[in-house]
Amino acid sequence: MTAPMILIDADACPVKEEIYRVADRYKAHVRVVSNSPFRVPVSERVKRVVVDDGFDAADDWIAENADASSVVITADILLAERCLKAGARVLKHDGREFDAASIGSAIATRAIMEDLRAGMDGAGGGPPPFSKTDRSNFLQALDRVMVGMRR
Repeated sequence: MTAPMILIDADACPVKEEIYRVADRYKAHVRVVSNSPFRVPVSERVKRVVVDDGFDAADDWIAENADASSVVITADILLAERCLKAGARVLKHDGREFDAASIGSAIATRAIMEDLRAGMDGAGGGPPPFSKTDRSNFLQALDRVMVGMRR
């Protein structure tokens, strides 16, 4: 069995340090994919992948490299859908897992919210602040996924 690969949509990922710790525990390989360089731990299993500034270039790289031995970490719903189709497991930064049962409603909600935002001049807000609970939930979820991939 090959070691699992964790693919991180890294530009806005608040849990990179947690991912490195879990990956080390499970001897997983990690690819930190972004449009700009990030410092990554010195490890033969952790590699930085810097893609060009093209629109969705990081998403495209991740989707093209995701497969059944991958765990993808992203908040991007459309990227999550692409990776699920490739057989990967997909986690949001708060530990919630995208799966075949949830991705359709997530895409529909995204479209509705996009339409609502388009009709509201300057109104926005974005997601709530990332909390300690989110971080803890993420760690538990990633650990659960990694254990499941060992089976």
